[in-house]
Amino acid sequence: MSPNELPFIRDMFDRIAPRYDFLNRTLSMKRDVAWRKEMARSLYLKKNEPSLVLDVACGTCDVALEILRQTGRLSKVVGLDFSLNMLVLGTEKIASAGARDRVTLLAGNALSLPFGPGLFDAVTIAFGIRNIADKHKALSEFARCMKTGGTLAVLELSTPDNPLFQGLYLFYFKKILPFIGGLFSKNRSAYEYLPDSVLKFPKAQDFALIMEDAGFKDVAWQKMTLGIVTLYTGAKK
Repeated sequence: MSPNELPFIRDMFDRIAPRYDFLNRTLSMKRDVAWRKEMARSLYLKKNEPSLVLDVACGTCDVALEILRQTGRLSKVVGLDFSLNMLVLGTEKIASAGARDRVTLLAGNALSLPFGPGLFDAVTIAFGIRNIADKHKALSEFARCMKTGGTLAVLELSTPDNPLFQGLYLFYFKKILPFIGGLFSKNRSAYEYLPDSVLKFPKAQDFALIMEDAGFKDVAWQKMTLGIVTLYTGAKK
């Protein structure tokens, strides 16, 4: 992120944090829950075996808690985000789930992770990579702090390929979503930024090449819900 970009994005997420979970469920018609479940499954972590996962741009910790549900009591997650308001809400959610001993939350920047090399069994980032201008640098940081062979899972919004559905989706995305998001969050600009950031995101094959160049192999992608979301996976070389 550029020096000017970081404060803008951080402030935006700080302001929408109180309604973030509600709007995620509402605007996706609760499909975001299924997407995160599939993301956690893609890590191929063995249930009830020790594992340490880094969740970048962890937000309110939905991904972290889903990983714990799927992997059992011996897994641990480190969540990192630059929005303090998101981390506050995540802390409350973790406490309510009785998972304070298994999730550690840190304020930090994805471009400069405060971890040594080869620490994590897996790294995840859901709906966060599009907000990072230097995607290659961020992905290289993820690779640096992962064990060889560990899985990276990137979940990101995308544009449907089907021309008819694409037209309907873009109308919803550009017109209806900003109205609903602004109505409930009192921050319409955040939900106008959302479609702009998605439309600027690289095509799936181009993003896969960035992942490969940043240190990942066996890169694959899976489009879900008619292509409005794409799950990318790869293993550290």
